[in-house]
Amino acid sequence: MRLGVTMFPTDLAMPIHELAGAAEERGFSSLYVPEHTHIPVSRRTPYPGAAGGELPEEYRRTLDPLVALSFAAAATRTLEVGTGILLAAQRDPIVTAKAIASLDHLSGGRVTVGVGFGWNVEEIENHGVPYAGRRDVARRHVLAMQALWRDEIASFDGLLDGAEPAWSWPKPRRRPPVYLGGAAGPKLFSHVAEYADGWMPIGGKGIKAALPALREACERAGRPPARVIPFGTLPTAEKLDHYAGLGVEEVVAGLPSGPADRVLPILDHYAELIAKTA
Repeated sequence: MRLGVTMFPTDLAMPIHELAGAAEERGFSSLYVPEHTHIPVSRRTPYPGAAGGELPEEYRRTLDPLVALSFAAAATRTLEVGTGILLAAQRDPIVTAKAIASLDHLSGGRVTVGVGFGWNVEEIENHGVPYAGRRDVARRHVLAMQALWRDEIASFDGLLDGAEPAWSWPKPRRRPPVYLGGAAGPKLFSHVAEYADGWMPIGGKGIKAALPALREACERAGRPPARVIPFGTLPTAEKLDHYAGLGVEEVVAGLPSGPADRVLPILDHYAELIAKTA
Protein backbone atom coordinates (compact mmCIF):
# COMPACT_ATOMS: atom_id res chain seq x y z
CA MET A 1 0.00 0.00 0.00
CA ARG A 2 1.36 3.42 -1.00
CA LEU A 3 0.25 6.53 0.85
CA GLY A 4 0.22 10.00 -0.66
CA VAL A 5 -1.02 13.33 0.67
CA THR A 6 -2.96 16.31 -0.61
CA MET A 7 -3.14 19.91 0.61
CA PHE A 8 -4.47 23.22 -0.66
CA PRO A 9 -1.27 25.21 -1.33
CA THR A 10 -1.87 28.90 -0.61
CA ASP A 11 0.09 32.03 0.19
CA LEU A 12 -0.61 31.37 3.89
CA ALA A 13 0.05 27.62 4.05
CA MET A 14 3.26 25.68 4.53
CA PRO A 15 5.38 26.33 1.40
CA ILE A 16 4.75 23.59 -1.13
CA HIS A 17 8.43 22.77 -1.69
CA GLU A 18 8.91 22.31 2.06
CA LEU A 19 5.86 20.05 2.27
CA ALA A 20 7.11 18.01 -0.68
CA GLY A 21 10.51 17.52 0.91
CA ALA A 22 8.97 16.56 4.25
CA ALA A 23 6.63 14.07 2.56
CA GLU A 24 9.44 12.41 0.63
CA GLU A 25 11.64 12.19 3.73
CA ARG A 26 8.83 10.39 5.58
CA GLY A 27 8.22 7.81 2.86
CA PHE A 28 5.07 9.16 1.19
CA SER A 29 4.63 8.19 -2.44
CA SER A 30 2.92 11.28 -3.84
CA LEU A 31 1.72 14.83 -3.33
CA TYR A 32 -1.45 16.16 -4.95
CA VAL A 33 -2.81 19.70 -5.09
CA PRO A 34 -6.26 21.01 -6.14
CA GLU A 35 -7.31 23.81 -8.47
CA HIS A 36 -9.64 26.78 -8.38
CA THR A 37 -8.79 29.50 -10.86
CA HIS A 38 -10.79 32.04 -8.85
CA ILE A 39 -13.93 32.26 -6.70
CA PRO A 40 -16.55 34.76 -7.90
CA VAL A 41 -17.70 36.90 -4.99
CA SER A 42 -21.39 36.42 -5.84
CA ARG A 43 -21.18 32.99 -4.17
CA ARG A 44 -24.32 31.84 -5.96
CA THR A 45 -23.19 28.24 -5.64
CA PRO A 46 -23.39 26.85 -2.08
CA TYR A 47 -20.28 25.23 -0.66
CA PRO A 48 -20.73 21.46 -1.13
CA GLY A 49 -18.76 20.45 1.97
CA ALA A 50 -20.25 17.76 4.15
CA ALA A 51 -21.20 20.22 6.88
CA GLY A 52 -22.20 23.04 4.53
CA GLY A 53 -21.52 26.51 5.86
CA GLU A 54 -19.01 29.04 4.62
CA LEU A 55 -16.50 28.30 1.91
CA PRO A 56 -13.07 27.74 3.54
CA GLU A 57 -10.60 30.54 2.90
CA GLU A 58 -8.11 28.30 1.05
CA TYR A 59 -10.50 28.08 -1.90
CA ARG A 60 -9.93 31.79 -2.53
CA ARG A 61 -6.15 31.60 -2.10
CA THR A 62 -5.16 28.44 -4.00
CA LEU A 63 -1.92 28.58 -5.98
CA ASP A 64 -1.89 27.50 -9.61
CA PRO A 65 -1.46 23.72 -9.38
CA LEU A 66 1.12 23.25 -12.13
CA VAL A 67 3.31 26.10 -10.89
CA ALA A 68 3.09 24.72 -7.35
CA LEU A 69 3.91 21.20 -8.50
CA SER A 70 6.98 22.43 -10.36
CA PHE A 71 8.38 23.63 -7.02
CA ALA A 72 7.43 20.32 -5.38
CA ALA A 73 9.12 18.30 -8.12
CA ALA A 74 12.27 20.43 -8.04
CA ALA A 75 12.58 19.91 -4.27
CA THR A 76 12.35 16.09 -4.47
CA ARG A 77 13.81 13.13 -6.33
CA THR A 78 11.23 10.33 -6.24
CA LEU A 79 7.95 11.88 -5.03
CA GLU A 80 5.18 11.69 -7.61
CA VAL A 81 3.33 14.97 -8.07
CA GLY A 82 -0.22 15.29 -9.24
CA THR A 83 -3.32 17.40 -9.61
CA GLY A 84 -6.22 16.51 -7.41
CA ILE A 85 -8.01 17.83 -9.23
CA LEU A 86 -7.34 19.79 -12.46
CA LEU A 87 -10.42 21.60 -13.81
CA ALA A 88 -9.86 20.60 -17.41
CA ALA A 89 -12.98 22.28 -18.80
CA GLN A 90 -11.72 25.65 -17.53
CA ARG A 91 -8.30 25.38 -19.19
CA ASP A 92 -6.89 25.85 -22.66
CA PRO A 93 -5.95 22.25 -23.51
CA ILE A 94 -3.03 23.07 -25.82
CA VAL A 95 -1.35 25.32 -23.26
CA THR A 96 -2.11 22.91 -20.41
CA ALA A 97 -0.78 19.90 -22.34
CA LYS A 98 2.47 21.78 -22.91
CA ALA A 99 2.77 22.70 -19.21
CA ILE A 100 2.10 19.14 -18.02
CA ALA A 101 4.47 17.62 -20.58
CA SER A 102 7.17 20.11 -19.55
CA LEU A 103 6.67 19.30 -15.87
CA ASP A 104 6.78 15.56 -16.55
CA HIS A 105 9.88 15.93 -18.73
CA LEU A 106 11.75 18.02 -16.14
CA SER A 107 10.70 15.82 -13.19
CA GLY A 108 11.79 12.59 -14.86
CA GLY A 109 8.29 11.20 -15.40
CA ARG A 110 6.63 11.83 -12.05
CA VAL A 111 3.35 13.55 -12.99
CA THR A 112 -0.18 12.21 -12.48
CA VAL A 113 -3.20 14.15 -13.70
CA GLY A 114 -6.32 13.96 -11.57
CA VAL A 115 -9.17 15.62 -13.49
CA GLY A 116 -12.48 16.93 -12.19
CA PHE A 117 -15.52 18.59 -13.71
CA GLY A 118 -16.09 21.32 -11.13
CA TRP A 119 -18.95 22.24 -8.79
CA ASN A 120 -18.88 26.06 -8.72
CA VAL A 121 -21.34 27.15 -11.40
CA GLU A 122 -20.23 30.77 -11.66
CA GLU A 123 -16.52 29.86 -11.71
CA ILE A 124 -17.12 27.52 -14.65
CA GLU A 125 -19.34 29.99 -16.50
CA ASN A 126 -16.69 32.72 -16.13
CA HIS A 127 -14.55 30.57 -18.44
CA GLY A 128 -17.24 30.55 -21.10
CA VAL A 129 -18.28 26.97 -20.38
CA PRO A 130 -21.96 26.12 -19.77
CA TYR A 131 -22.25 24.27 -16.48
CA ALA A 132 -24.39 21.52 -18.00
CA GLY A 133 -21.78 20.93 -20.71
CA ARG A 134 -18.67 20.90 -18.53
CA ARG A 135 -18.21 17.10 -18.63
CA ASP A 136 -18.21 17.02 -22.42
CA VAL A 137 -15.80 19.97 -22.58
CA ALA A 138 -13.47 18.31 -20.07
CA ARG A 139 -13.57 15.07 -22.08
CA ARG A 140 -12.62 16.84 -25.31
CA HIS A 141 -9.83 18.76 -23.60
CA VAL A 142 -8.32 15.64 -22.00
CA LEU A 143 -8.47 13.70 -25.27
CA ALA A 144 -6.78 16.61 -27.04
CA MET A 145 -4.03 16.76 -24.39
CA GLN A 146 -3.47 13.02 -24.67
CA ALA A 147 -3.08 13.36 -28.44
CA LEU A 148 -0.47 16.09 -27.93
CA TRP A 149 1.43 13.95 -25.43
CA ARG A 150 1.27 10.84 -27.62
CA ASP A 151 1.41 11.73 -31.31
CA GLU A 152 4.16 13.23 -33.44
CA ILE A 153 1.43 15.11 -35.28
CA ALA A 154 -1.63 15.54 -33.10
CA SER A 155 -5.07 15.87 -34.70
CA PHE A 156 -8.13 17.30 -32.97
CA ASP A 157 -11.07 16.27 -35.18
CA GLY A 158 -14.25 16.59 -33.15
CA LEU A 159 -12.34 17.82 -30.13
CA LEU A 160 -11.18 21.42 -30.63
CA ASP A 161 -13.06 23.59 -33.10
CA GLY A 162 -10.75 25.13 -35.69
CA ALA A 163 -7.56 23.54 -34.34
CA GLU A 164 -5.21 22.24 -37.03
CA PRO A 165 -2.92 19.20 -36.73
CA ALA A 166 0.06 20.27 -34.67
CA TRP A 167 3.50 19.44 -33.34
CA SER A 168 4.16 19.80 -29.65
CA TRP A 169 7.31 18.97 -27.72
CA PRO A 170 8.64 18.07 -25.25
CA LYS A 171 6.78 14.83 -24.94
CA PRO A 172 6.29 13.56 -21.39
CA ARG A 173 8.89 11.09 -20.11
CA ARG A 174 5.96 8.76 -19.51
CA ARG A 175 2.33 9.06 -20.53
CA PRO A 176 0.79 10.95 -17.59
CA PRO A 177 -1.82 8.74 -15.94
CA VAL A 178 -5.26 10.37 -15.86
CA TYR A 179 -7.71 9.78 -13.02
CA LEU A 180 -11.24 11.17 -12.91
CA GLY A 181 -12.72 12.48 -9.69
CA GLY A 182 -16.41 12.42 -8.94
CA ALA A 183 -19.27 10.42 -7.47
CA ALA A 184 -19.87 6.88 -8.65
CA GLY A 185 -22.37 6.51 -11.46
CA PRO A 186 -22.85 5.32 -15.05
CA LYS A 187 -21.87 8.65 -16.64
CA LEU A 188 -18.62 8.99 -14.69
CA PHE A 189 -17.66 5.36 -15.19
CA SER A 190 -18.28 5.60 -18.94
CA HIS A 191 -15.82 8.51 -19.02
CA VAL A 192 -13.29 6.57 -16.96
CA ALA A 193 -13.59 3.56 -19.25
CA GLU A 194 -13.16 5.68 -22.38
CA TYR A 195 -10.16 7.90 -21.63
CA ALA A 196 -8.85 7.56 -18.06
CA ASP A 197 -6.58 5.21 -16.19
CA GLY A 198 -8.72 5.18 -13.10
CA TRP A 199 -11.17 6.67 -10.66
CA MET A 200 -10.32 9.07 -7.81
CA PRO A 201 -13.29 8.97 -5.39
CA ILE A 202 -13.20 11.97 -3.06
CA GLY A 203 -13.26 10.84 0.56
CA GLY A 204 -13.08 7.18 -0.41
CA LYS A 205 -16.57 6.12 0.70
CA GLY A 206 -18.68 3.61 -1.20
CA ILE A 207 -15.86 2.08 -3.22
CA LYS A 208 -16.74 -1.55 -2.54
CA ALA A 209 -20.33 -1.10 -3.70
CA ALA A 210 -19.24 0.81 -6.82
CA LEU A 211 -16.49 -1.54 -8.01
CA PRO A 212 -18.75 -3.98 -9.94
CA ALA A 213 -20.21 -1.14 -12.03
CA LEU A 214 -16.74 0.27 -12.72
CA ARG A 215 -15.44 -3.13 -13.79
CA GLU A 216 -18.47 -3.65 -16.01
CA ALA A 217 -17.93 -0.28 -17.73
CA CYS A 218 -14.31 -1.20 -18.44
CA GLU A 219 -15.29 -4.63 -19.77
CA ARG A 220 -17.80 -3.04 -22.17
CA ALA A 221 -15.05 -0.73 -23.40
CA GLY A 222 -12.73 -3.71 -23.94
CA ARG A 223 -10.02 -2.42 -21.62
CA PRO A 224 -8.34 -3.58 -18.39
CA PRO A 225 -9.98 -2.70 -15.06
CA ALA A 226 -9.49 0.89 -13.97
CA ARG A 227 -7.33 1.61 -10.95
CA VAL A 228 -8.85 3.32 -7.92
CA ILE A 229 -7.17 5.93 -5.69
CA PRO A 230 -9.27 6.94 -2.65
CA PHE A 231 -8.59 10.67 -2.36
CA GLY A 232 -8.56 13.13 0.51
CA THR A 233 -9.42 10.46 3.05
CA LEU A 234 -8.50 10.54 6.74
CA PRO A 235 -6.61 7.26 6.97
CA THR A 236 -6.57 4.71 9.75
CA ALA A 237 -4.93 1.29 9.82
CA GLU A 238 -8.39 -0.26 9.47
CA LYS A 239 -9.26 1.85 6.43
CA LEU A 240 -5.99 1.02 4.72
CA ASP A 241 -6.54 -2.70 5.36
CA HIS A 242 -10.04 -2.38 3.90
CA TYR A 243 -8.76 -0.65 0.77
CA ALA A 244 -5.96 -3.19 0.37
CA GLY A 245 -8.55 -5.96 0.47
CA LEU A 246 -10.31 -4.29 -2.46
CA GLY A 247 -7.12 -4.28 -4.51
CA VAL A 248 -6.36 -0.58 -3.97
CA GLU A 249 -2.64 0.14 -4.25
CA GLU A 250 -2.51 3.83 -3.31
CA VAL A 251 -4.48 6.08 -0.95
CA VAL A 252 -4.18 9.88 -0.76
CA ALA A 253 -4.63 11.35 2.72
CA GLY A 254 -5.95 14.84 3.35
CA LEU A 255 -3.88 17.50 5.11
CA PRO A 256 -5.17 20.83 6.42
CA SER A 257 -4.12 23.96 4.57
CA GLY A 258 -2.02 25.62 7.23
CA PRO A 259 1.46 26.45 8.50
CA ALA A 260 4.13 23.84 9.15
CA ASP A 261 3.47 23.63 12.88
CA ARG A 262 -0.07 22.49 12.09
CA VAL A 263 0.71 20.25 9.11
CA LEU A 264 3.85 18.39 10.19
CA PRO A 265 2.40 16.65 13.28
CA ILE A 266 -0.38 15.22 11.10
CA LEU A 267 2.15 14.21 8.47
CA ASP A 268 4.14 12.42 11.18
CA HIS A 269 1.00 10.60 12.32
CA TYR A 270 0.27 9.44 8.79
CA ALA A 271 3.91 8.34 8.43
CA GLU A 272 3.37 5.93 11.32
CA LEU A 273 0.69 4.23 9.23
CA ILE A 274 3.18 3.79 6.38
CA ALA A 275 5.50 1.98 8.77
CA LYS A 276 2.70 -0.31 9.94
CA THR A 277 1.62 -1.24 6.40
CA ALA A 278 5.13 -1.69 4.98
